[in-house]
Amino acid sequence: MKVTLGDVAENAGVSQATASRVLNGKDGVSHSTRSAVISAARHLGYRRAATRQGRVIGVVLPELVNPIFATFGHRFATSLAQSGYTPVLCSQTVGGVSEDDWVEILLEREMAGLIVVSGHHADTHASSERYLRLIDRHIPLVLVNGRVDDLHAVFVSDDDHDAMRLAVSHLSELGHERIGLAAGPAHYIPVIRKVEGFATAVGGRSPLIEHSLFTIEGGRAAAGALLDQGATGIVCASDLMALGAIQAARSRGRKVPRDLSIVGYDDSPMMAFTDPALTTVRQNVPAMCNAAVRALLEQLAGRSLLRQEYLFQPELVVRGSTGAVRAK
Repeated sequence: MKVTLGDVAENAGVSQATASRVLNGKDGVSHSTRSAVISAARHLGYRRAATRQGRVIGVVLPELVNPIFATFGHRFATSLAQSGYTPVLCSQTVGGVSEDDWVEILLEREMAGLIVVSGHHADTHASSERYLRLIDRHIPLVLVNGRVDDLHAVFVSDDDHDAMRLAVSHLSELGHERIGLAAGPAHYIPVIRKVEGFATAVGGRSPLIEHSLFTIEGGRAAAGALLDQGATGIVCASDLMALGAIQAARSRGRKVPRDLSIVGYDDSPMMAFTDPALTTVRQNVPAMCNAAVRALLEQLAGRSLLRQEYLFQPELVVRGSTGAVRAK
């Protein structure tokens, strides 16, 4: 028997109008109600008829506070629209709609394919079961910045090992020997790769590594700990962390780059206009997005792709936040 919208509404204890708002991704519904409706639809196996002839492509982003994710979203939206598809950008929020919630909403809209940026596939603590279900339903899938070894999917990533090589080599050439890494949470694959690349780049030196959040506050905390360990140069796992590191230096009366050199990661918009302008390692976002869309289009055309990861080379962008180490 076909499950109806009324069945979903009754199961969730809401009106049909509210259930429709949730299943059509509209605002004005509380988080608890949205979760109840999505759970009911999932439990009952409710599927709505396609309304867009399978032209919708979902792009799930972890957030939009960090400008690099807005850059990814813009690039994906442009490329997908030029290919004749309707991009639906979905941003997660703390305490709001999660990656899994967005996927359920997109499935309700009969999405043709899915791109996920820095999602659960980047978290070693997360299960890959959610992606296996999509693959079993033959939904084209591309995962950006992260990898699950036992998942038959296409992955697109920046080369984190090479990013650390570029950053550490730059600081070493400026005479820095006490170089620290302000990294994100240790259970994320891009962080694991950065830590590995950083340890290799510093060679025989004991690596100075502090884990924190990918935020300004996280960068400030990690940089403070690295300064306590005598670091004269700090590589940060995101540009936002680098801005926090600059704040940490200034709070201690130190100037950047006279007393401390700082390298960011991403080259997100406006980093050329900070004070000082931020030296950073640029992700090749245009090439990464183009590759991800091409891989998705290949799958949409019915061509099965091998499990593989496309790695893209980052670029060091030297600006004003790095300088020669001060003579003792």
